[in-house]
Formats: sequence, C-alpha cells, structure tokens
Amino acid sequence: MSTQLNKKSVARNYAFLAVMLGSMILGSIVGWIFPQELDAEGNVISAGATVLEPLGTLFLNMMFCIVVPMVFSSIAGSVATMKSRKRAGKIMGTTVLTFVITGAIAAVIMIVIMKIFPPVLEPWSNLTEGVVEDPISIPDLIVNFFTVSDFSGLLSRSAMLPLIVFSILFGFGVNLGPGPDSLIARFLTSLSEAMMKVVQLVTYYAPIAFFGFFANLVATYGSQIAQDYARALVVYYPLCFIYIFVAFPLFAWFGGGKGAVREMFRHIARPAITSLGTCSSVATIPTNMEEAEATGISKDVSEIVVPLGATMHMDGSCFSCILKIVFLFGVFGRPFDSVGDMVLMVVVAVLSSVGMSGVPGGGYIGEFIMCSVFFPEQLAIAYPIAITIGNLVDPPATMINSSGDYVVSFVVSRFVDGKDWFQKVLASRNS
Repeated sequence: MSTQLNKKSVARNYAFLAVMLGSMILGSIVGWIFPQELDAEGNVISAGATVLEPLGTLFLNMMFCIVVPMVFSSIAGSVATMKSRKRAGKIMGTTVLTFVITGAIAAVIMIVIMKIFPPVLEPWSNLTEGVVEDPISIPDLIVNFFTVSDFSGLLSRSAMLPLIVFSILFGFGVNLGPGPDSLIARFLTSLSEAMMKVVQLVTYYAPIAFFGFFANLVATYGSQIAQDYARALVVYYPLCFIYIFVAFPLFAWFGGGKGAVREMFRHIARPAITSLGTCSSVATIPTNMEEAEATGISKDVSEIVVPLGATMHMDGSCFSCILKIVFLFGVFGRPFDSVGDMVLMVVVAVLSSVGMSGVPGGGYIGEFIMCSVFFPEQLAIAYPIAITIGNLVDPPATMINSSGDYVVSFVVSRFVDGKDWFQKVLASRNS
C-alpha cells in the first residue's frame, strides 16, 4: 500500500513539474515573439511581453512574505525542541564547513575550465569608466553580518543572516529556559508546520508565475544575452547543468550511500526549477524544506541546513566569481598563469560568495571586493563589467546555490545521523 501511495506521489510531482516546465517554455516563446523595443536613447517604445512581469512578481512577493516567519519558526523551533544541544552545534558546524569546502571545489573547477576556455580572447579597447558607489565599510559589514539596528529590521528578507542568528539564539533561550517540551517550543513547531501548508497553497499558482517570469526575462534580455557576453555564457550555463549531474550525485552518494543518488534526482528538480525561475535562494527555502522532508532527512537537520544554505551556500556564485575575474583578466590583457593568482581567486571566491552573500548592505560587495583585490587601478571600469556578468549568469548560479542546499543536507546527515541514515529511511519505508 505504501509503495502504491509513493508511486502516486511521484507521478503527481512529475506531472506538476511538467506543467511548470511547459509554462516556462511557453513564457520564453511569448517573450521571444514579443520582445521589449527601445529607441536609440534607451527609452521603451514597446513593452512587449514585459507587461507579464507582475504575474511572476506576485508569486515572488508571496514567497518572500512566507520566508521570514518560516525561517524563524523552523530554526528556533528546531533548536528549542532539541534534547541535545551538542547535536545542534554539530549540525551547524558541519553545515558551515561543508559550504566552505564545496565552494572551494567549485572555484577550483571553474579555474580549470577557464584555462581551457578563456572567455575573452582579445583585450578590450576604448573602455568607458563606470561609476563606483561607496561600498559599505568593513566595520559596518561585520556588524551587519550578525545584527540589525532594530528588531523590525529582522522582518525583512534582506537581513537573513541576522534573522538566522536571532532565531538560533531564541531557540537556545527557549531550550535553556522553558525547555524543549514547553508551550512556546510546541508553538514554534506548530507555526513551522503551518507555514509549510501555506507554501503548498501558494505553489498551486506557480505555473502562472513561471509563465510571467520567463516571458519577461526573454523579452528584456534576449538580444543582450546574444551579444558581447555570449562566449562567457556559453561556458557558464552548460557548466552549471553539468555540475548538477556530476558533482551533486557525488555529494549525495558520499552523504547517503547506496540509493541516495537516485533519491536525490527524484527530488532535486523542484528546487532547481523554482530557483531558476525566481532567481532567489530565499524564495526556494520552502521548496527545499519540503523535498528534504520527503527524502527522510531529519527535520532538525533540514531546518538548519536549508535556511543557512540560502545565505551561505553559494557554489554557483563561486563559479561566477571566477568567471568575472578571468573575464576581466582578458579585458585588461592580463596573463592568467600565476599559481598565486589562482590561489587568491579561490580565497576571494569563497569569501565573497559564501561569507558576504547574505549580509544586509552587502549587495554587490562581493564584486567590489573582487575588483579591489585584482584590479585596484581599473576599479571604475572593472566593477560595472563584473556586475553585468553577475546579472547575466544569475539564473543558473542561483539554481546551483539553491538546489545544492538540499544536496548538502545529505552530507550533514551522514555526520549527524550516521553513515547508514538513508538505509534506515529506506528500511522504514518498506516496513
């Protein structure tokens, strides 16, 4: 009986994914047929399919409204109800270490690819300097990494890292005070479950939203994507999909052993498609948590790994950071053959992608750090080029970042629940 229900559930899941993919394809076709038209001065003559953008924005806004209470209740509730505080520390420590290691691996892979397929073959000439806004100072960046100036600041999705820190502290406060069986601990658990149901309701609207997303995307950027940055995109986009089918299975096998790779592929499509369409790791948190629960990953593991991953697990961003650096090396005619430069690239990629991505006020700070380190004399030229590349590769980068959060939960489960955790899950399903 359980096998029949499982097959029906899988069938429904793939049917829904097929509808979503169909919506994306249809939206792309509409965007291609009705592109946005601009005059010589950049003014809009015809909006084309960009008028469909609100369909996607509606879905994105709903997910953003859900994510703050979901992150708070899931992390705080998970920590508050833990019988072992040592386990909570082990989950968080293993999670962060895994993020750093996978980010470094991604950076090294991209360096090798860039040596084989350099994105710029000839240095650019007649470059026009862009405008570099004053970045957030390092002391402010450190403060913003952990805190906001007022409690109301925690209610914004732009303050995910401070929200996570507050949620962890609040969870430990409940655990140490009223206790894991207290009324407030049960309330946090119930709130987390309620938010998951809200996600299910909002998801029914997703196909319409994805139609709007892709119609607007293709109508706006279709012609731009085909121009100066095409060579970089031709390298980057396939690499992201190859990474999903090569690196992710290795991570899943390492984390779950026999059968884990198959299970990973059964569940990774929804997070990948959601993040590809929304270009938001935060908006993919609910989907990742649903799939982790369906996989059998311990709730306390998924409720810590996934929200942390949305702000710190950035393999795709490490890819793009290396791409931007090597691209700029080519633009300025700088040789790309120093081992020291390559090591520094890995460090900067991990720091700017893993460490800075969820910091409030840190928008584009990764690009600024990168350009300051490698191109201090050409900063005003390099900075806008780096941002342009980042915008163009954002969809697949976010797909790797977000769907990878689900995969990392396999690795963390191995060290928290034992090497045979997935075999126990399979045994419980068959019993």
